[in-house]
Amino acid sequence: MKAPDQGLFGPGSVTWQVHADPMMWVGGIRALYLQALHPRAVRGVMQNSDFREDAWGRLMRTADFVGTLTYGTTEAAEAKGVKVRRLHRLLRATDPRTGEIYGIDEPELLLWVHCAEVDSYLRVLLRSGLPLTGAQADRYVDEQRESARLVGLDPADVPATVAALGAYFTRVRGQLAAGPEALDVDDFLRNPPVPAPLTPARALLWRRVAALAYDSLPPYAHELYGRPTPPAAVVDRRLRTAGNLLRAVPARLRRRLPPGHVGKAMARLGKGSRPTPYKLRRLAAILDGPGRAQQR
Repeated sequence: MKAPDQGLFGPGSVTWQVHADPMMWVGGIRALYLQALHPRAVRGVMQNSDFREDAWGRLMRTADFVGTLTYGTTEAAEAKGVKVRRLHRLLRATDPRTGEIYGIDEPELLLWVHCAEVDSYLRVLLRSGLPLTGAQADRYVDEQRESARLVGLDPADVPATVAALGAYFTRVRGQLAAGPEALDVDDFLRNPPVPAPLTPARALLWRRVAALAYDSLPPYAHELYGRPTPPAAVVDRRLRTAGNLLRAVPARLRRRLPPGHVGKAMARLGKGSRPTPYKLRRLAAILDGPGRAQQR
């Protein structure tokens, strides 16, 4: 009998374990704030999508893409990659200042979007208390080069360690700015339009989540957006509190929320494939070796 397809990563990967964490949603919002600071990249998004009118749909499509790559079959993940690469090849953006027309699938733009996303997921998870060791964090960054391949990047050109990821941000820092499109994204994320019945929920829940995601940005991002950098210790405390609250929600309830990829993966591979932070400890023993699995 043929073994079920574990997909691109499988239950033995760091990616499999951490992408089911509910703080990934905070990391995803942080990624939007960070990605918006690359003028050429965010211009491509704003000129080729209905972000302002369908930001919720865009967030869910991103979640579906990440979920399929992480927990879907190899065939499903590769099909998502083909679809994304085909779409990106067709899209162009125009620089309003110079009139330059460029493709949004330029490697440097794809790399920025990828690195901002990986960094955001990793930083939020670490600062909110997920027990990742240094070796596991490096392995996560390395594993995500597979996701980079699916959007059209050469994995050899993508950071494979936390240190390499940090060096990349240092290298591109001079290209970043909070242009008009970034300010549009910032304004939307702080005050998204919602139907009248959802206005209380926006004030009670969304604004707090968006503010937490924004506060977790690196100091240079706060500087570019023109606001003071909040104390790191305060942000860490708020992230840990949010992480503890969200992780206290039973996993079986979280798996019922859309897009539902974890539940489908467990149905395919069995209950032993269930993602859980406890499995990170066993992975740590393999990656770090005896006596070195200290919490990062």
